Amino acid sequence: MFQPVSLFIGLRYSRSQKPSGFVSFITFFSIAGILLGVAALITVVSVMNGFEGDLKKRILGLVPHVIIDNNEKPLQNWQETRAKLLLQPHVQQVSPLLESEALIQSTSSLQGVLLQGIMPEFENHSIVNSHMVAGSLASLSQGRYNLVLGRSLARKLNVSYGDTIRLVLLNKTVFTPMGRVPVQRTFTISGIFNVGSQVDGSVVYVHSEFAAKLLKRKGDGITQLRLYLDDAFNAELVVNQLSKNMTNTTDNQLMFTTWIQSQGVLFSSVKMEKNMMWIMLSLIISVATFNIISALVMVVIDKQGEIAILKTLGLSRSNIVKIFITQGMVNGLWGVIIGSALGVLITLNLNTLISTLGMNLFGAGYASQTLPIQLEGMDVVVIIISALTMSFLATLYPAYRASKTQPVEVLCHE
Repeated sequence: MFQPVSLFIGLRYSRSQKPSGFVSFITFFSIAGILLGVAALITVVSVMNGFEGDLKKRILGLVPHVIIDNNEKPLQNWQETRAKLLLQPHVQQVSPLLESEALIQSTSSLQGVLLQGIMPEFENHSIVNSHMVAGSLASLSQGRYNLVLGRSLARKLNVSYGDTIRLVLLNKTVFTPMGRVPVQRTFTISGIFNVGSQVDGSVVYVHSEFAAKLLKRKGDGITQLRLYLDDAFNAELVVNQLSKNMTNTTDNQLMFTTWIQSQGVLFSSVKMEKNMMWIMLSLIISVATFNIISALVMVVIDKQGEIAILKTLGLSRSNIVKIFITQGMVNGLWGVIIGSALGVLITLNLNTLISTLGMNLFGAGYASQTLPIQLEGMDVVVIIISALTMSFLATLYPAYRASKTQPVEVLCHE
């Protein structure tokens, strides 16, 4: 099969069985460095993707993507507003809500919580509804003064499903023969959920009807509409559209708040950490490519006589450059191919390796030591292309130096 002479010689040099010992040593470690860098980058980026995806699922599954309120006043004709919102592009679910700060008290403990009054029939999509460990959100409609709380909060209060618990509203008071006292009411625990986030220990759910009674509000007392979109990152687009379409369509002075305003800093921090990991691990590959430069420079010095002969026989400077680019790229290609295969293999079996080695990554307080992993094909492609590009750039200086060899100066000393 026909091969260009520069490619043929470059491949012969890369397969040479008699390189100098030191050059061989540097070449081996340049390949090993690229291999380890690529494998580590694929593994770490996949884990970071997993954490980011898990965070989006747990946080953006709970936090409404857009909140519409009337400056904390009850929304008038919210049913009509909700119907209009559901017709807007990207809006998938709209849930009515009222909320207030409260204290929850058991026989052994007292805890501050956020009380949320909901309508269970509009919460079928909620991540809480799909993470119930006892009872259900629908139980809030099945009896008077039922309450749903998180498993973490239940443990703090030492209560369980079916127990009674007291809810106290410090910002609402009533007159009694003993003076003014906070509004309070005994609730029955009709459901316990476990989402695996801060919500488990800080939020309790009751039916909006009974929450409105506690807060002394007329009707259902709904003060907010929570919007869940097809993609949380469309929040700003939806708000801009709603601001144009709905400002003058209701009697309410509607205010729009997106998840970016409340949780944006958290996701920015995760993105920054991910980018920093990219940079740090890319430096490993960069260091390995410097070894390619060192190895090729030494090869060029070692092959001065052969380069001079090739130029004397008529080989052009560009072909000399191609010879050493080929040799350097073969080393880089081996490192990238093996590193990519190793990185994907480790990523797909990382949790099995952690379990086999008995590693405790999260501390003794966590029963599960499973890492969230999300291997993205595009990330692997970007890593491979980046590593090959760095390897190519590393070959340019040694190849250029080889092309500058003067046959007369070299051969006169042979």
